[in-house]
Amino acid sequence: MIYSVFHRTTYAYEDAVTFARCVLRLTPRSTADQTVLEHAIAVTPRPSQRLTRTGPFGEEMLTVTIEAPHRSLVIEARARVDVHARPVSDPADSPPWETVRARAFATADLGPDSPAAYLFPTARTPITAPITDYARSSFPAGRPIVEAAAELMRRLHADFTYDAEATDVGTPIAEAFAARRGVCQDFTHIMISALRGLGLPAAYVSGYLRTTPPPGQPRLEGADATHAWVQLWCGEIRGWIGFDPTNAILVQNDHITLAVGRDYADVAPIDGVLLASGEQALKVEVDVAPEPDAPEPGAGVLRPAFGARAPRVV
Repeated sequence: MIYSVFHRTTYAYEDAVTFARCVLRLTPRSTADQTVLEHAIAVTPRPSQRLTRTGPFGEEMLTVTIEAPHRSLVIEARARVDVHARPVSDPADSPPWETVRARAFATADLGPDSPAAYLFPTARTPITAPITDYARSSFPAGRPIVEAAAELMRRLHADFTYDAEATDVGTPIAEAFAARRGVCQDFTHIMISALRGLGLPAAYVSGYLRTTPPPGQPRLEGADATHAWVQLWCGEIRGWIGFDPTNAILVQNDHITLAVGRDYADVAPIDGVLLASGEQALKVEVDVAPEPDAPEPGAGVLRPAFGARAPRVV
């Protein structure tokens, strides 16, 4: 499936900004499951400097510097991506989760696709007893890892309420877990913490999700959103498998990967610093359209993501 992706972020400032430097992680990543055919990023006002480099987890990072005074900043990213995810074979045929844990800790590979970087807690995904204990019932001794992780994903979806007002980008996962409410960022961080608490390597994925309108309703351009989900390393043969706890589905051809990291801080689509006073307003528009734009008959509606929850540039 080939997708056209358009992502526009607009910052409007109360007072003029005299200097800004932003790091943009808005270029989809080519992987075994997807190929980036075209991509471009436009920034208004025009940056005085642009520097592209590869980040520690294989993500493309564009750093832009704007030195002209401005009252608004518009960042537009466009891409065409061919998504060709490998089918997930029978979860019951995957290796026992304890075997995967032992293999992950024994790995000598330190590359961006190695499980080594995703075994340990981070500031946004601390290991806590309540979250680890929540995961244990899905991981009895000897259970196949994909089967166990899929059950944990479904339990999170069933036990937690999707509520865009309950949390913000900085809400600790302990609060979201206690409230049993949040958005995809919260669901993803909680599931990662639960898996790492059991010694399993889990990664945070930012990207896009193809959403299908209800039957008879048109697809609204610009109404999609960025999304987040979990990747779990399931051994050398199975590799990384995606789990979407927001929608209780395994990741296949409806998901487009933007960047992979240990938590949201590693993959934030936009972050940076600016010199200004006063408030700022943020607007995010995302459009994900298959080519040709022909929704599948009877397809269900998937929850998108954390909507316009982009980080404040400070």
